[in-house]
Amino acid sequence: MTEQEQQREQAEQQPEQAEQQPEPAEQQPEPEGGSQPEPPPETSKQWYIIHTYSGFERKVAESLRSRVQAFGLEDKIGRIEIPTETVAERRAGKTVETQRLFYPGYVLVEMEMNDNVWHVVKSTPRVTGFVGTGQTPTPLSPEEVDQILNRAAISAEKPKPKLTFERNEPVKIIEGPFANFTGVVDEINPDRNTLRVLVTIFGRATPVELDFLQVEKV
Repeated sequence: MTEQEQQREQAEQQPEQAEQQPEPAEQQPEPEGGSQPEPPPETSKQWYIIHTYSGFERKVAESLRSRVQAFGLEDKIGRIEIPTETVAERRAGKTVETQRLFYPGYVLVEMEMNDNVWHVVKSTPRVTGFVGTGQTPTPLSPEEVDQILNRAAISAEKPKPKLTFERNEPVKIIEGPFANFTGVVDEINPDRNTLRVLVTIFGRATPVELDFLQVEKV
């Protein structure tokens, strides 16, 4: 028997190897309810305006915060805000900043309105009622809330001059190289809190740009 015949005989005697295809991995069923975390519940709180006795806004806010804790309404009543703005003025040669109410006699309250919450807020001393139509409190729109709160934030970063000026109004310069000169307001830039004042120098009206706090009314 030749060598080729022997190799052919050995090959025929070997068992055939069947190609085995890998079985696809069995997919595990997802647990009921899924594994994703549940989204936080949506809040139903809205902003309302309450009317108070003028001059008692801060006292009302303090009383209301105390009543929220006393009645266990922390989940129904959120923030209580008194919108204010920072104003600056000159006193004895120094710039003094103070807080001024945007809306005297009003307080903003974030709450989930129901009969119990309405009664607790309404019966707070020095509260005269809610702002709304008839006996129904009217919530503020999100745009109105953003406008009020953003105005307060901007005011805190950039205090607003307490005084306001009008064109052609006479003023006296109290600070800078033209201190003690008098002039007339020619232009007002409320965004930058600056004035252009016409000052008479050597017989000529010279425009000078000044900060609101560098002048005072005559």
